[in-house]
Amino acid sequence: MKLKNPLLVVTDIDQSVEFYKTVLGLHVIMDFGANKTLTGGLALQTLETYKEFIGTAEIRFHSNNFEIYFEEDDFDKFTNRLQKCGVEYVHPIKQHAWGQRVVRFYDPDRHIIEVGENMNAVCKRFLDSGMTPEQVAKRMDVPIKFVKKCMR
Repeated sequence: MKLKNPLLVVTDIDQSVEFYKTVLGLHVIMDFGANKTLTGGLALQTLETYKEFIGTAEIRFHSNNFEIYFEEDDFDKFTNRLQKCGVEYVHPIKQHAWGQRVVRFYDPDRHIIEVGENMNAVCKRFLDSGMTPEQVAKRMDVPIKFVKKCMR
């Protein structure tokens, strides 16, 4: 068994493709009309065809119980660009206990998108601030081996 693609049902596939292209830099790599696969493996399916697939007209959006997660190497650059995209935020940028900065926002159909700072970048940020590898491992709650790998 192998997971192939997360699939999001969307009300306007062209609007969604444009959103994912503009905000996250994704591009269509397979286009089947009512289904499009984007770079990274995210698939979009039109609402009309999905209703047929599952045999019901009862589709709910904005459930806040699922998200698509991305990591970004240059988190500051991304969040500066994101501010210009006019997205609706779930919450502003916040920092988790382990030091990773994240932001969550909605796509056009109110699916939650999370973008987190790449964990290697978090490690390097702490090391660059003058923390020892041992302090970074403790702060991030990761093995010292992970920190040393980030130092290479």
